Amino acid sequence: MNCAPMADAILETSDDAVLGGRLMLRQPLKGHRVGHDAILLAAATEANAGEHAIDLGAGVGAAGLALAQRVPGLDVTLVEIDPALSALAAGNAQRNGLAGRVRVLMLDVSIPGAFAAAGLEPASADRVLMNPPFNPARQNVSPDARRRLAHAGGPETLRHWLETAVLLLKPGGVLTLIWRADELDAVLEALRADFGGFAVLPVYPRPGAPAIRVLVRASKGGRAPLVEAAGLTLNDLRGQPSAAAEAVLRDGQTLSFY
Repeated sequence: MNCAPMADAILETSDDAVLGGRLMLRQPLKGHRVGHDAILLAAATEANAGEHAIDLGAGVGAAGLALAQRVPGLDVTLVEIDPALSALAAGNAQRNGLAGRVRVLMLDVSIPGAFAAAGLEPASADRVLMNPPFNPARQNVSPDARRRLAHAGGPETLRHWLETAVLLLKPGGVLTLIWRADELDAVLEALRADFGGFAVLPVYPRPGAPAIRVLVRASKGGRAPLVEAAGLTLNDLRGQPSAAAEAVLRDGQTLSFY
């Protein structure tokens, strides 16, 4: 998720293993920390060697780095507005041996005009992945400024992020995003102006419970009918991680929409 610049120059950090130790990430001890959403987003993003993927609102780089780790030969750009998180993302790319294929740009996702000046030309990306702030700004506001701005967005947040994704993607390029499940209809409506070929994958906390997240894939200018996958259930009835979730979150398995 994206965060705005903070005034503090020094962050207390921790070193954490994700994907069963396939990635080591340095991240702030307080505020927004890497969770399931970033790894699910990476697992749901199809990509191939020789392509260029852009991770908007990359934070410390979890989703984009997980994708780069999974797809050798893929070039990835991590876009993050917070200078401290941008620095951590660059360090994480280096420590995981991915700096040769991963670069970090400090940009505001809501200002598409700034991207070309930073070297990201229109229609230059094969893939865009993003995890925008999707909680209403008035709801359960965190006292931590970084966490608050990473999670809470205004009514125009999604529109601004989609405008940037449309600008960056090649014709036929693919957007993958994660969002609140209870706002799926609003997401699909926002996508319809420029995207098609929608595929939706719900994420359930346990069997029988309503979905808490949706992963949505759409192609720029696509026209194929909507496809809805069976979904992923994170925990079993005992509250233990499901085998399917462990395969994705620890073993690096991809998520299929079909």
